[in-house]
Amino acid sequence: MNFFTTEKQNEVAFSVSQLNRQIQSLLEASLPWVLVEGEISNLARPGSGHWYFSLKDSKAQIRCAMFKNRANAVRFKPKDGDLVKLRAKVTFYGPRGDCQLTVESMESGGEGALQQAYERLKSQLDAEGLFKQEHKKSLPVTPERVAIITSPIGAAVRDMISVFKRRFPLTELTVIPSLVQGNGAAQNLTKQLLRMDTSGHFDAIIIGRGGGSLEDLYSFNDETLARAIFNAKTPIISAVGHEVDFTIADFVADVRAATPTAAAELLSPDSEQLIRQIQSQENSLALSFERQLQTQQQKLDHLIQRMRHPSERIQIQQDKLSQLEKRLIQGIQARLSNKKIQLEHSQARLSQSSPKQAITRKTQELEDYQRRLSLALKQNLEQKSQTFASLMEKLNLVSPLQILSRGYAIASNEDGVIKNIQQAKKGEKIKVRVEDGELNCEVISKKKSS
Repeated sequence: MNFFTTEKQNEVAFSVSQLNRQIQSLLEASLPWVLVEGEISNLARPGSGHWYFSLKDSKAQIRCAMFKNRANAVRFKPKDGDLVKLRAKVTFYGPRGDCQLTVESMESGGEGALQQAYERLKSQLDAEGLFKQEHKKSLPVTPERVAIITSPIGAAVRDMISVFKRRFPLTELTVIPSLVQGNGAAQNLTKQLLRMDTSGHFDAIIIGRGGGSLEDLYSFNDETLARAIFNAKTPIISAVGHEVDFTIADFVADVRAATPTAAAELLSPDSEQLIRQIQSQENSLALSFERQLQTQQQKLDHLIQRMRHPSERIQIQQDKLSQLEKRLIQGIQARLSNKKIQLEHSQARLSQSSPKQAITRKTQELEDYQRRLSLALKQNLEQKSQTFASLMEKLNLVSPLQILSRGYAIASNEDGVIKNIQQAKKGEKIKVRVEDGELNCEVISKKKSS
């Protein structure tokens, strides 16, 4: 069926609905998506959550509809008179014959210039190397003092405080009030950041705010603030807006958090997890100490078995001396017996010959032998006594107990006896053996003797 006008007399006319469907088909096929800029008027927000308004300029206007799922994604609250930029699909509503825009996204009409300035500054600082990872400082594991530079009345600061109280309440929080949008906000943020950083009081600084439009967040795209963050000595976390929001402060900071809540979670260790880790490490350490103690006790028992006590060594030497003395006496007695036999033989010969001079001579010889023998015995005994005393003195000098009794001590760690300061580490647990027991000590400091 042909609905278009021809010269034939039997041409068929359009119905209104057919015409509107034809218009809708042609219009939506030729203009699927458009980017259009204009001023909002007659904005209506019914309870359904959909937005209905007109977009106009000085010469024309067009009706617009933005449905709830798309309207919820808009990061600012539009109002009549606002200049906006829309990405929309041209639609034709056949029942009324109306042409309208079904809006997919909306941004403030002023954001275009801000976006261009943002991109220029981002490219400039990136080229200077301010975004490089090599300049980023590490965050402290368990910060004691944290400064939060933000608005003191926003939801963001309440969320961060709540996270710290829940996860790690030991952290000392200091909220530094600052403007976060509007005139003077960037200067105020920079001033507070420099003041907190130069104080040297904080382990980390969070700077940020809740979400908003590009214009709302633009204070965090300030070049002076970016350079202050880069030059700060304190680790800086940027926590601006929502997860999809990015500012210059995010790129130049040491860490970028998706949200203020995420920043608090990054800086607040889970106290329950820390307690579990400490308990696990405590158990492991106790088990390790017990094993080391058993090992060292076994070594000590083995050394005690190998090492003879000085009293035992003295007893051995005394036994040897007794044996020598016994052998000496036996030798003397044997020699005396021999001399007695010789004397008896001489007396017998003397009795037979009765030579008086021979008897006198032999008597003198016998007395001389006895005197020499007594002297030799005395000298031998003195020599043996001196030797014994010398051995006792040497043995006493090398006795570990004798060294300890003079005030010396023996320090040791897991690797054995400590002979120099390089073998001990600061904070290391060591054992010190003294004369009457053992001390468990900790190395507080080390100083090399000059």
